Amino acid sequence: MSHPEAAQPLVDFVPTKKYFVGIDSDGCAMDAMDIKHQECFTPCYIKFWDLQPISTLARETALFVNLHSVTRGLNRWLALKQLLDLLRDRVEVAERGVTIPDYPELGEFIAAPGYPLSDKGIAQYYEDHPSETIARAIRWGDGVNAAIADMVHGCGPFPGVREALIALQDEVDCMTVSATPLHALTYEWHAHDIAKYMLVIAGQEMGSKAEHVQYAATGKYDPDKIMLIGDAPGDRDAAAKAGCLYYPILPGEEKRSWQRFTDEALPKFLAGAFAGEYQQALIAEFNAKLPDEVPWETISGNRQVTMPKVK
Repeated sequence: MSHPEAAQPLVDFVPTKKYFVGIDSDGCAMDAMDIKHQECFTPCYIKFWDLQPISTLARETALFVNLHSVTRGLNRWLALKQLLDLLRDRVEVAERGVTIPDYPELGEFIAAPGYPLSDKGIAQYYEDHPSETIARAIRWGDGVNAAIADMVHGCGPFPGVREALIALQDEVDCMTVSATPLHALTYEWHAHDIAKYMLVIAGQEMGSKAEHVQYAATGKYDPDKIMLIGDAPGDRDAAAKAGCLYYPILPGEEKRSWQRFTDEALPKFLAGAFAGEYQQALIAEFNAKLPDEVPWETISGNRQVTMPKVK
């Protein structure tokens, strides 16, 4: 399997134990997802994409995309396109006389092979395919990064995370698996003294979450001894793509989810009793938390929301 140069530490990773658990960061282990989307991403959507005339609708749509629906936790470039597409099809936006341009170049970047959906990937794409839309997307991404650096401080792990990480240490190799830029992950996990529990910290530069698991764990551990912990449908789908087990952290019920992991799910995982009925029940509970239909009227009449395909 070909891989980004930045993913070499994952490819080179050598197991030290029989079990492997990859753990997502924002909204799963770290209580930093809501503040990033409410105070950083969303204001930057409005500022950089000229959404001021529909700021209330833009905010509602952005939080639906990023926090409160099946697209929760979506890669930032996919989420940007999803937001613009949903706003373009929203009746209330049209009623205000606002037209959202098509921005085809954004979709072309997302679909183009060889360009990771990361800050570096879109910068390289701009060098090869310059356009005002891609330049604006880069300015937006830089604005988000600056807002996060300015705003997000002291947002530590959810209650129960540290205890779970300690419980994992004896028998499990642990790795951070995230779509967040590596520099932010490294800072946050070290700042709260939990990086020491992880053998590797993997960010967006190293590929998708499924690829993180595939590079670091697939073929190195027995399939039933590999698990991904996440809080978004994309994490669930990444686990399925990587062919590993999935433990969901329920949005809004993070403390209970981590306690249940330590007390119940981890012992089942180590005993080979996690797969099957138990995992299916957890995933069914998780799926019920995040709607796949928008709650507003659409121009097209289609209210269904689907997860974009990741190249």
